[in-house]
Amino acid sequence: MWQAMARPGYLMSAWPWRSAAYLLTGVVTGVVVLVGIVASAAVGGVFALVLVGLPLLLCTVLAGIPVAAVERHRLRLIDPEPAPGQHGTPGEPGLRAWLTTRMRERATWRELGHALLFAGLLWPVDALAFAAFLLGPLSVVATPLLMAVFGEAKVLKVWLVTTWPAAVGFAALGLLLLALGAYLLGVAAGARAGLARLLIAPREADLGARVVELARSRVRLVDAFEAERRRIERDLHDGAQQRLVALTMTLGLARLDAPPGPLAEQLAKAHEEAGTALAELRELIHGIHPKVLADYGLEAAVADAADRSAVPVDVDLELPGRLSQAVEAAAYFVVCEALANVGRHSGASRAEVSGGHRDGRLVLRIRDDGRGGARAGEGSGLTGLADRVSVLDGRLSLSSPPGGPTLLRVEIPCGPAS
Repeated sequence: MWQAMARPGYLMSAWPWRSAAYLLTGVVTGVVVLVGIVASAAVGGVFALVLVGLPLLLCTVLAGIPVAAVERHRLRLIDPEPAPGQHGTPGEPGLRAWLTTRMRERATWRELGHALLFAGLLWPVDALAFAAFLLGPLSVVATPLLMAVFGEAKVLKVWLVTTWPAAVGFAALGLLLLALGAYLLGVAAGARAGLARLLIAPREADLGARVVELARSRVRLVDAFEAERRRIERDLHDGAQQRLVALTMTLGLARLDAPPGPLAEQLAKAHEEAGTALAELRELIHGIHPKVLADYGLEAAVADAADRSAVPVDVDLELPGRLSQAVEAAAYFVVCEALANVGRHSGASRAEVSGGHRDGRLVLRIRDDGRGGARAGEGSGLTGLADRVSVLDGRLSLSSPPGGPTLLRVEIPCGPAS
């Protein structure tokens, strides 16, 4: 709207007439809203003592919802940007769930305030702007027509015109006022639409809803990613690994049956290669999603990672039971990455993994007695894990002064899995 007013062709475009239509429909809608709210409130108040009027009073409270819906359609006249509703979807079907949801929503009370303001103040302002900026200039432009019909004309009920030169002069003045009024109509309609949008479709609320939906979508992506990892692990474990096991056994039997010579040597070499491939595949499967984590939980998986670590690791982890799959996976891979860094870079002689579940949070501490000086962003792999933890509203912090010790701390809000 405001961009259209800044263009040279505004007066010849449809925007002035769209602004006039917005204000005029505001007057009609406002009158209907005023009559409806006053009537329902009055009748509901009179019959409230016998409980018959309570539904009418409830309808009065919810009157802002249909009024806001009508206003969103009217906004399309001058504002092409969508004005989505801020109401949520009830968790259960039925009228009671719908009413409970609506009565608890801030948007319902904001829309009720808009309806009351609309009925009491906004539509008279719309009527005043429509009359002053359009009907007034049009009546001045029509001065020659009134002269031709009545022999004289009273412009705006103030100036009496009895001569044709004066009538033509007032008509020219009316054209100038009409051009100015077109801009003033746009300003009034734009301000009116901005106020309506602020009340029924605030951009801040829309942004907040988008942020919430973005956070939920990130969590869904993490869950989908973990499900896909488990599927790949299962397919490799039950498919390719079993075929490699069968191939290794077949080559081993053929090696035993083959007479000494070049064929036996080739079979022995193939048998060793198959065994190496099987070991690498098992390590790959374990890195994708270890079966011990899926079957026995985080405590067993951390103990297994500690057993496979190049540095001796003490484990002191107490959990009340299984946690959610996303939390267990994130915590496990943080521990694995941290222990891998301890073995590669720290020069430590011993490490410790401790923590537990307290006050609705999983807390993990990975400590080593190495040389320190570790940095999360220097190829340690912890940056990606920190992003993964942050998706779950968790925090990952690293303390590693020169000379050690190094302490990695992870906090993830969660509860026991149902």
